[in-house]
Amino acid sequence: MTLGSSNILKAVSGIDWILFVAIIPIVLAGLFTMNSFSVGNNDFFSKQLIWLSISVPLFFIFSFIDFKFLRRTSVIVWLFMFAVALLSMLFIVGSVYQGSQSWFNLGVFSFQPAELVKLILIIVLAKYFSRRHIEIKNIRHIIVSGVYAAIFFLLILAQGDFGSALIIGAIWFGMVLVSGISKKHLLLVFAVGALSFGVIWTMVLQPYQKTRIVSFLHPLQDIRGAGYNAYQSTITVGSGQLMGKGLGFGSQSRLQFLPEYQTDFIFAAFAEEWGFIGVLFIFLFYVIVVWRILNNALHGATNFEILFGIGLVIMFMSHFIIHVGMNIGLLPVTGITIPFMSYGGTHLIVAFAGLGILMGMRRYAKAAHKDVMKNEFLGI
Repeated sequence: MTLGSSNILKAVSGIDWILFVAIIPIVLAGLFTMNSFSVGNNDFFSKQLIWLSISVPLFFIFSFIDFKFLRRTSVIVWLFMFAVALLSMLFIVGSVYQGSQSWFNLGVFSFQPAELVKLILIIVLAKYFSRRHIEIKNIRHIIVSGVYAAIFFLLILAQGDFGSALIIGAIWFGMVLVSGISKKHLLLVFAVGALSFGVIWTMVLQPYQKTRIVSFLHPLQDIRGAGYNAYQSTITVGSGQLMGKGLGFGSQSRLQFLPEYQTDFIFAAFAEEWGFIGVLFIFLFYVIVVWRILNNALHGATNFEILFGIGLVIMFMSHFIIHVGMNIGLLPVTGITIPFMSYGGTHLIVAFAGLGILMGMRRYAKAAHKDVMKNEFLGI
């Protein structure tokens, strides 16, 4: 066996196949849902296949790369500056879609920088906290890390993309929690968050964004207007009952009562066809995905790799919880996709790229003692 083929076999064997296989049913669930409701010029199914043909190979390519270079401060600085420049360019050449100037229209396809910025923020915070985890109880580091996240948060929010800004905030808050923040500082963070929300509500949020939040509190107040999407989504989920209506027989989506069934409300469309039983199976596969990411993260070679993996979990779980929550009427409609299932090239590529980076880190991972992990990251 040649040296090259030996390296390939080593890299392939280093992939977490349980993680990869658990993603397949989730991806298929999204594809089946898109295909069953395709009408007219609706070609989401075929386009999603194209994005998958790019995303999956990227996952395997990244799994061959040694990502130790991401620990370098110079690399982190360049990544941060690149992200800020990318978000800033949207104000000049960005395209507006559903009230958000958050897309680059490249003709053949569109690109949403906020998805990539989420991954960059995880890398930046993993680097920052990995060097300062011993002294993290000093609130200065919480403030500095908050500034990094706030720059991304405000740039994205100014573009009208409240959903992505919310994920940015969730990533920062989640990574601060696992970094070992003290309880009194945690209360301070909550207080600052509440104050920030007051300022954002008064000075930043657009009228239509405020309307979405108000319609969540009173969904039946304007079911033909602002509350329409949430109302139709809850009806769609409930109509699936225990066993579902069957593939291609979801009337709410098929008759186009449910808007954006391929992205923001794909969970509702799936639930109508597959019912409560189908939803339980999808939830099971998401649990497996989260479990495998955490397992790989906690065996990271250094604190950086561990924090990166935990950041990925926070990002995926934030998307999952908010998406499902708004589909069943428990959270406001914010335009959040569900990982691996919703239509969209940018979020699919970033999701698989993030996991590919994790697999690359897995190649040089080492076993971590549970007690040590608890002391370093949970403050136990």
